[in-house]
Amino acid sequence: MGEVGRSTGARRPSLVRLRDWILALPRYPKRAALVIIDLLTLSAVLVAALWLRYGVIFMPPNVMTGLLLAVGPVLTTAILWRFGIYRLVTRFIGRRGNVQILAAVALSVLIWALTLFMLGQHGIPRTVVITYGLVGASAIISIRALIRTLLDATAGSRSDIRARKDAATLIYGADQVGIALLRAIQTARDRHVVGFVDSSPNLWRQYVSDLKVYPPHRIGRLIEHEKVREVLIALPGDRRQERRRVLQELERFPVSVKILPTYEDVASGQVSLNSLRAVEVGDILGRDAVTPNVDLMNRYTTGRSVLVTGAGGSIGSELVRQLAVRSPRVLVLLDISESALYTIELEIRRLFADKPDPPELKAVLGSVGDSRLLDQVVVENGIEVIYHAAAYKHVPMVEVNAFVGLDNNVFGTVVAAQAASRHGVERFVLVSSDKAVRPTNIMGASKRLAELVLQAEAVGNTSTVFTMVRFGNVLESSGSVVPLFREQIRRGGPVTVTHPDATRFFMSIPEAASLVIQAGAMAKGGEVFVLHMGEPVRIDDLARLMVRLTNLEVRDAANPEGDIEIAYVGLRPGEKLYEELLIGGAAHTETTEHPRIFKSDEPSRIRSELYHELGLLKQAMEIRDKAAVQAILTRTVEGYRAKSDNAPSPQDTLREIGTQTIH
Repeated sequence: MGEVGRSTGARRPSLVRLRDWILALPRYPKRAALVIIDLLTLSAVLVAALWLRYGVIFMPPNVMTGLLLAVGPVLTTAILWRFGIYRLVTRFIGRRGNVQILAAVALSVLIWALTLFMLGQHGIPRTVVITYGLVGASAIISIRALIRTLLDATAGSRSDIRARKDAATLIYGADQVGIALLRAIQTARDRHVVGFVDSSPNLWRQYVSDLKVYPPHRIGRLIEHEKVREVLIALPGDRRQERRRVLQELERFPVSVKILPTYEDVASGQVSLNSLRAVEVGDILGRDAVTPNVDLMNRYTTGRSVLVTGAGGSIGSELVRQLAVRSPRVLVLLDISESALYTIELEIRRLFADKPDPPELKAVLGSVGDSRLLDQVVVENGIEVIYHAAAYKHVPMVEVNAFVGLDNNVFGTVVAAQAASRHGVERFVLVSSDKAVRPTNIMGASKRLAELVLQAEAVGNTSTVFTMVRFGNVLESSGSVVPLFREQIRRGGPVTVTHPDATRFFMSIPEAASLVIQAGAMAKGGEVFVLHMGEPVRIDDLARLMVRLTNLEVRDAANPEGDIEIAYVGLRPGEKLYEELLIGGAAHTETTEHPRIFKSDEPSRIRSELYHELGLLKQAMEIRDKAAVQAILTRTVEGYRAKSDNAPSPQDTLREIGTQTIH
């Protein structure tokens, strides 16, 4: 027994290597190999059928008979190809695939027999044709079963496989993405898939790789009857809205939910079980993607020298990623944080490590408020476009560090804008915030002052187009509640929510950056572009959703045995219950050539008056006179109100609700 065990163990690595070599072969060589194997097998079957009929090796009496005999295997192989048999994955061909093989062989035999009949048989008996068909179909099916056995023999023991199949799995999505996922699962043999679910009525009650496709309304019954413990979402990117509905529906079932990347990743061959990921907030809060307008994305990027300030931040780094692939001539990254600047520079250099003609990339460490540095960067690199994303944006942090926040957000913008104007930079785009609208905090007031600076600089400026893009919160940004909630849940709670009725707008970082680039390309000078943020989200709902996405339950009066408590801690300094996007209301907005970008007619200040107030603000900041700072902000920033209790009046609330969504 010991010798046998050693012999088996010695052979097994060779089998594993053979299996890996076969699986690693490209698709077309594997198909060609199968065609050759089938052709040789069918030829051997035909020779055997003739031998059984005549008792000796049959020699065709003439060329015509030989050609008609050769037609059989060639015709069968061609019809197998026409039936798509060679597009099926041999390991997962299943019962329905075998039925297709039988049908293809039967059709080829029928056509061959009719051909022989019309040409007068030429000495080929009908029994040979029938035997050829029956044995040929069995041989083709057996060869595929043999290949499957060979590959499965190295995939793990049957006990291991059975152990992995204790928990049933459903796949939602039965098109290319779902099929690719199923194949990956069948290769790994680590899940027991019991069926597909898809919203397409054309697929209902059909079979995909021997698995039935069910309609969505059956999903609850399937989870109960099949003891489903996991649902894998495999929907392409253009079905994102459906994916949100499915995720919301699955919230009420005790199942683990994971998501596969979009079909673009499947098509590129990148999908594996490692691609599956847990459901994230953006999957439910995110909107359907709008394909970027390529002309707008390239208009002031391709072949240009571009500067991104705040390049290491959440929005700044995403701007860098999206600008880099648009073939700029020079891409300059400016940030005050050494670690953040190093990280994004390294990422972009790796991105272009093996690609021809990468953009010239420069990382500049320094403050946007350094006038001499800005002049040097703009002149030495011939900067043509500036995306100004450098800002302190954490509301409570800026509220208690008002002087630093104002210096960076307001006077940093002044320095950058004036450098752009002095040196004839073609385009200057400010990344602004919804908190600039009737702000109750220093951060929001500083962003509105930055907008006013650009509006003032735009008046009469023929060399530089100044514009600004305003939007709400971005998911997963450094100042977002999402990372905070995730960490609080990881620690076991409580999850701290400021107020049960607090709402915010949310957008993904990639979408926000893409829209900033496109809005900047449409600017004529002085406009405030506003991104359509969709419907506002209650922060309380967001917190509860994030708890559920981790397969935990909220602990409250209705469910005292839950896992995570939600604690209401009150609005922080400078926070509002509701955020807005427009100062003048929806009546003052215009549509643009992009469906999610609006142009708003916002009030502005005369340049001389604005800079007079900014001079006074600078003096008040230098002597640390916060009362004077508050007074200047109050008379300069429309709607600014510093409130100690942060509780809006009923009139404020009505106004904010009425203007929080763009229609």
